[in-house]
Amino acid sequence: MSAFVHLRVHTEFSLTDGVVRVEPPKRKGGGVGGTLTSRAAELGYPAVAITDRNNLFAMVKFYKAAENAGIKPVVGVDLWLEERLPQEGIERLTLLVQNDAGYANLARLISLGYTEGQASGQPLIRWDWLAAHAEGLIALSGRDGSIFRAAQADQVDAALAHLQALGAIFPQRLYLEIARCDRPGDEEWVAAACALSRHSGVPVVASNDVRFLDAGDFESHEARVCIAQGRVLADERRPRDYSPEQYLKSPAQMAELGLVRVSLSVTVDGRSHTIEVRGLARGQPRGESPHRRPGSTSPRSALR
Repeated sequence: MSAFVHLRVHTEFSLTDGVVRVEPPKRKGGGVGGTLTSRAAELGYPAVAITDRNNLFAMVKFYKAAENAGIKPVVGVDLWLEERLPQEGIERLTLLVQNDAGYANLARLISLGYTEGQASGQPLIRWDWLAAHAEGLIALSGRDGSIFRAAQADQVDAALAHLQALGAIFPQRLYLEIARCDRPGDEEWVAAACALSRHSGVPVVASNDVRFLDAGDFESHEARVCIAQGRVLADERRPRDYSPEQYLKSPAQMAELGLVRVSLSVTVDGRSHTIEVRGLARGQPRGESPHRRPGSTSPRSALR
């Protein structure tokens, strides 16, 4: 049984960037292919999470499908937070439900975002709402977060300040999320996140930022992204924010990234379960010795 768990998956209910099916089609002509839970079971995963963008629409169908497949369902959402400081920009934070209180708080945050936090059609979460509804939730901050942006700009003090602010809201429940999907900035964030982890004690966990089930689904995923953006596939100027690597990889494929275990505790059906997930031990870029001191321009060196 795999010790890795995919903690960030966008399903077809993430209308702008997800094509992962939650349940098989029920009508003729509805398409073919596996579902998230059937594929996860086939690959030997003990659990899997869904983290759709700003919604829980897939939750009930996902929960039932996971139960039928013998997999522990982990429910979460990718939320977007309003900027903390002017010109800083909004940021993404992944929240995973840990228990019943966490589910109630997550549902409340989503409702507040849609009813009171709309900005240019985007539901945003205020920081005071987040602080008031953090109980029972696990937070993952990754490459769409303010910590990443500060570290990318080599602003160590700012990165640590952002980390401290989130850590105060999620004590012992904050993780730095990293992924190696061959996107620009991935390796730099792996190194910076692990340096920040060593300095602060905030654990690092790995994801594959999943948007589609199989490697061959990348083109259909890109078509969906283009529809959401109002562009065409042949447009050379369109943003290319995703890579062909963002599929539900097997445990063996994820193990190639050099991972270590991290435990998350979640409650399913009133019973507490400890789920072993994986993060990088040191986060050195591929080919670099973990004992080699990097140059002084890297945020990693400033934190050693």
